Amino acid sequence: MNKSQLIEALAKEENLPLKKAEEVVNTIFAEMETALVRGERVEIRGLGSFKVKNYDGYKGRNPKTGDVIEVSPKKLPFFKVGKELKERVDLF
Repeated sequence: MNKSQLIEALAKEENLPLKKAEEVVNTIFAEMETALVRGERVEIRGLGSFKVKNYDGYKGRNPKTGDVIEVSPKKLPFFKVGKELKERVDLF
């Protein structure tokens, strides 16, 4: 399922115009993004949780040339699947 399919499903399920369903989905995603940027954890019960993981910098190698390169520290979003979703998926 992609974002547009999610919007269509919401519109159908809640009998909303597509434009309104799109606003709802975009608002939810924007709020989740804002919370993650602030370093907060986002938990959706029954689905899982999102958090930002910090990765230290390290020395890596360019696979093409073999040169040593410095990889800078970074932050990346991380999703951890909830127990309920794991169990539901495992049933199929």
